Amino acid sequence: MSAATIPDDVKRFILVSVHSVPYLEAMLLLRGEAQAPWNGKRLSQRLYVSEKAAAALLSQLHDAGVLVSADNSHDQPAFCYKPGSVELREIIDKLAATYAKQLVDVTNMIHSTTDKKAQAFANAFVWRKES
Repeated sequence: MSAATIPDDVKRFILVSVHSVPYLEAMLLLRGEAQAPWNGKRLSQRLYVSEKAAAALLSQLHDAGVLVSADNSHDQPAFCYKPGSVELREIIDKLAATYAKQLVDVTNMIHSTTDKKAQAFANAFVWRKES
């Protein structure tokens, strides 16, 4: 299989909404345990990233409407998976099914998008000799 077999709506969602593989992994991990509250510490232990990075991922997913705030009586904010719309839930479900079958193609697509954004940013700072 190749990226060409990834459904168009899933491709669009990846290109527009999925910033990194850890972002995708966090989203799908929380989706798999939707009723459980997640904080930076718990997510960091499951994704093998720092607590700070995990907390940032949770915040980004919350801002994107994928998570809702959970019991925040502890020292860290906690979140649960609950997409803000049926459409968002459906595209994430479709992405999860695609990722399960085409992990390499999906991760390559995410990396190529990230690489292009990084290159465009870097190109903005290239010194050009005046003509």
